[in-house]
Amino acid sequence: AKIVAVTGSNGKSTTCALIHHILEQNSMLTQLAGNIGRGVMDLEPARSGEVIVLELSSYQTELARSLTPDIAVFTNLSPDHLDRHGGLGGYFAAKRRLFAEGGPDRAVIGIDDAEGRFLAAQLQQGRNDDSVLQVSACRKLTGAGWMVFARKGFLSEYRKGRQVAAFDLRQHAALPGAHNHQNACAAYAVCRALGLSPKNIETAMASFAGLPHRSQLVAEINQVRFVNDSKATNVESAKKALMAFANIRWICGGAEKEGGLDGLQGAASAVSKAYVIGAEAAAFAAQLPCPYEICETMDVAVKAANAQAQPGDVVLLAPAAASFDQYKSFEQRGEDFVAQVAAL
Repeated sequence: AKIVAVTGSNGKSTTCALIHHILEQNSMLTQLAGNIGRGVMDLEPARSGEVIVLELSSYQTELARSLTPDIAVFTNLSPDHLDRHGGLGGYFAAKRRLFAEGGPDRAVIGIDDAEGRFLAAQLQQGRNDDSVLQVSACRKLTGAGWMVFARKGFLSEYRKGRQVAAFDLRQHAALPGAHNHQNACAAYAVCRALGLSPKNIETAMASFAGLPHRSQLVAEINQVRFVNDSKATNVESAKKALMAFANIRWICGGAEKEGGLDGLQGAASAVSKAYVIGAEAAAFAAQLPCPYEICETMDVAVKAANAQAQPGDVVLLAPAAASFDQYKSFEQRGEDFVAQVAAL
């Protein structure tokens, strides 16, 4: 059996689910475990030739010192994971354990932030060119090694400076926006390292339905798309969702995180109007850099957004806030959105 371990701040669940889906579509034996799927301890005994896809949060990385994955993936690093590890250095040390000496045969590293670039550079010292696959969702990568990157919606694979494959990610409705293009690049790189052909990966990727509450296309009614990104519980992830679409009717609000809504400025330019929900809707709305109306509850917000939407608009739930003022969890909030859309 082979073990693929995926770690990083954002994109782990989607990357794991996508790898698992591609392997299944190609008739490979595979199990999904960790934060999604089964618990690491509840895995069935591995069968010969099986690929186990593990999603590891950073504290599981600390538990998993004994684990030596065949392929280890690092997606990215965002500041909200730092408290537990004594700041950036401690967090990074916990992550790096997965990639330590005697570690994976292959590492797939997202290099769109400085930490990833640093990790890739460290891992490449004294190893052959093929052992570290670098992935990016924003820049063309050239060089002697093995690279997978997305630019302008196209995924390209380069090896030893030559293009091996390319295809259009914009056909894949379940993977909108640059953050999902990075997930797609990482999953593609893993599946290539496991020996699948570019064509077989592309075909499988096209049928990926996405994960619930993460850029999930819920319905299309009168040429208006309804997208559930209830998982966008902070400004950073809401910003990624806002940058993935145009002509947005944005349902947002909830229990506010520290730091307010700083950092949204540039991302809100695609928003026609915000529909604000949550117990503190007025205070939340006052910080918004775009037109808004205060709705307070999901049913009012969905009805108002739908009534005002034009063909081609996207009604996007990306709250930029926690759900605990009105819901038990972000999942329950997303399910409410889905139910209200179904009731239109």
